[in-house]
This record gives sequence, structure tokens and C-alpha cells, in this order.
Amino acid sequence: MFRRESSIPLRCSAAALCNNLSVLPLPVRNLTHFGVVHGPSAQLLSAAPEGVPLAQRQLHAKGGAGVSPPLITQVHWCVLPFRVLLVLTSHRGIQMYESDGSVMVYWHALGSGDASPVQAVFARGIAASGHFICVGTWSGRVLVFDIPAKGPNVVLSEELAGHQTPVTDIATELAQGQDCMADVVTADDSGLLCVWRSGPEFKLLTQIPGFGVPCPSVQLWQGTVAAGYGNGQVRLYEASTGILHVQINAHARALCALDLAPEVGKLLSAAEDTFVHIWKLSRSPESGSIEVEHCHGECVPDTQVCGARFCDPSGSSFAVTGYDLAEILRFSSV
Repeated sequence: MFRRESSIPLRCSAAALCNNLSVLPLPVRNLTHFGVVHGPSAQLLSAAPEGVPLAQRQLHAKGGAGVSPPLITQVHWCVLPFRVLLVLTSHRGIQMYESDGSVMVYWHALGSGDASPVQAVFARGIAASGHFICVGTWSGRVLVFDIPAKGPNVVLSEELAGHQTPVTDIATELAQGQDCMADVVTADDSGLLCVWRSGPEFKLLTQIPGFGVPCPSVQLWQGTVAAGYGNGQVRLYEASTGILHVQINAHARALCALDLAPEVGKLLSAAEDTFVHIWKLSRSPESGSIEVEHCHGECVPDTQVCGARFCDPSGSSFAVTGYDLAEILRFSSV
């Protein structure tokens, strides 16, 4: 069971974007960082366990020389082996900051050469894999940046061409040393999933076809892809083969966020039906197949949920954002 904790106030509502919440727990300092997008700005907050906001910062999208400032599409903390970077994507480019947002260390402008005059240009979908940061784009390409241990010498090392429609989300997990280990999955507006092995050169291992609805959010856990779809379904696939293990009719409306608590195999799903569900994933010792147990359901009434994340690796607390809701809702286990 989970109970509602004190909320964290926002200066303004979260934008109606999928995956519109990023969380960075800092257990050593007993703090949690939250990041939320609102139009052309991103709000960063640091909060103590009791929910009191200790610091706030606003970041704005770079490249706003036009009539209106560019809209931000996502904000996400990328935890690398040697540093943590905050990555912000927009309709103009990709910005990378030190983890507190104080210093911008890299800027990548998006070129519109491949876009038609009526096509929107944007980046969306952010994840870290080893010393790489992967960012999806409107064209379906995934940009892979090689991140130095310190300093601003970020290099665009590769562009992955597995998608024909805009990328929606990217998920990664630590490779366990096997040569064929699938450790990156990318999703797009058509519902197609591409599974990759990271390295000096990324290798496409398999493609999992869509079925007519977008896949706004995706996660990766112990070689299993968890994908949330626009019809409210959550599907679990074997990453290396693309075989469907489990199909869950989890929500009545489009899914907007998935998250994983990797230490315990808990999966969080949130959707436009106002519900947040928590599921327990496990592998059967006998068959090795994936098993799913429903652990908790939480209704956030009269709210268009747009972001939800666990606040710790053990999945004992989670946070939720909603459109036209000027606060971050927090829940913790009892």
C-alpha cells in the first residue's frame, strides 16, 4: 500500500507531454531532484524527504531567436559512470548541463535539412548507456554522444537509423558482459521498437513491429523490454528475440509514462485514465518466463497525468505530475 505524502509546489503546471517528470535521488545528501517541463522552460527542484522544496531553478531552451521561444520536449538526468548530466531537448536542439543545471557543457543544434516545410523539428527520448548519451529525433534517427569524464568535449559519435517515424522514448540498462546483451531499446510514434547493443559502434539486434498505435514510453529490465502503448496496453518482450511474453490491458486510455525500480523489478505505469499502477516483474525459476503481479493502483482524480517516476531504486515511493496541476504529487509505501 502507498499513502499520499505532502506535495511539492511548482511555479506553473507541467506541460501535457508524455514522460514529463525526471527524478534524481541523492541518498547521500538525503535529497531528491525533480525536473518538469512547462512550455519554453524546465523547472528543477530539490526537495527533502518531507517534501519541502529547498532550491528551485528554471532553465530555458537555447536558440530562441525567432518570434516565440522554442518549446522544450523533455528534461532528464543521465547517470554516467563518472558524472551526472542534465539533458534538455527542444524544437531547436539538445542542451547538456551539469547535474544542478548551473553550467551548460554542450549544445547541439538540430538541422532541419531532412524535414519538410510542414514537419516539426524536435528531439525527444533521452537515456545514458555507459559513457554514451542517446537522444531521439523527429526524423527517427538516434544521436549517440560520447561523454568525457569531465569537461565540455562532448562528441557526436554515431547516428542510429532504425526508425522511420519520430522517436518517443529510449531506455537502457547495464550490460552484464555478454557479447549479445541487449542494453538499449528505442521506441517511436508507429509503435516500432528497436533493440541495440551499445559499444564503440552500436549494433541493431532486433526490431519489434508496432501494431498501429504509438509507444510513448519504454523500459528495459534484465533482458526484458517493457513497452507502454497508446491503447493503454503494457507489453513485455524478450529483448534479444522480440518474442512477446506478457500483454497487460493495464489502462483504459493512452499510456504516458513507464518507470522501473531495478533493484526489485517493480514496474510503474501511468496513463491518461488518471490511474498509476505498480506491477511486480519476476522470472519463473522453472521455465524462465516472465511473470507479472499487480501490486497497487492509485487514482489521481480529475487530472491528466503526464509524468510518473519512482523516487528510489527500491520502488518504495513515487511521484506524479499532471497537466494543469501546479504541484508534484508524492506517494510512499506504508
